[in-house]
Amino acid sequence: MSESRKRQLTRAQAPHAPAEWEVADASAMQALERGVAEPDQQKRALDWIIRMAAGTYEFQFYPSDRETAFGLGRAFVGQQIVKLLRVNTASMRRV
Repeated sequence: MSESRKRQLTRAQAPHAPAEWEVADASAMQALERGVAEPDQQKRALDWIIRMAAGTYEFQFYPSDRETAFGLGRAFVGQQIVKLLRVNTASMRRV
């Protein structure tokens, strides 16, 4: 079994397992924190948060209620970020 597949199984079996990341992800997050991230780094950091750290688009059902609750809590953070990215702020300012 490949190392990548083993990591996928670990994450699928344990929602509390740390999210996978690459050096480019860490660099993008660090540049974002410093306020010097290039546009591609900003996109990469946000994508990593939404997809990997929060698991927003993953199926959040696990063998135990606690694991499911943990996974859903993680996904909720990502859903809130996606919501703010999609909200029409121009329509709110017209009040």
